[in-house]
Amino acid sequence: MRITVNVNGEDHTREVEARHLLVRFLRDDLELTGTHWGCDTSNCGTCVVLMDGEPVKSCTVLAAMAEGHETRTVEGLADGDRLDPVQQGFIEEHGLQCGFCTPGMMLSGRALLDRNPDPSEDEVREAISGQLCRCTGYLNIVKAIRWAAAHESAGREEAGSQA
Repeated sequence: MRITVNVNGEDHTREVEARHLLVRFLRDDLELTGTHWGCDTSNCGTCVVLMDGEPVKSCTVLAAMAEGHETRTVEGLADGDRLDPVQQGFIEEHGLQCGFCTPGMMLSGRALLDRNPDPSEDEVREAISGQLCRCTGYLNIVKAIRWAAAHESAGREEAGSQA
């Protein structure tokens, strides 16, 4: 079947089998390897991407199901050379160790901040609860997302005062 999927703002048309998973479409067909594939059972969350702004586990979504939706991967977070505040937060707060869960955690964090610009620690923990990190114990991941929230808030306040 022929599908066209919008990924990171760009349409991609490919021939795929009906059973082709979105994670495989992203990694194999589009060579966007920032989306990781971990457990094959949808338990680990390393394959999380955003579909219409909501986190989904791309190992449970057929590529054909993404047609007509906007899909965003970790490669689509940065704006040119400018990192997304969530990415910068992971650097500033040491929110990663091995990095395997990091892309999915960042995308879940981005989705949370898009709908709630000032989440509590508990809200951050709930937003990332569908993903497993085997290295950091989540503390620095939570701090990274809250760092991003604080810095986005400061940026909005600064922009508002200049208007």
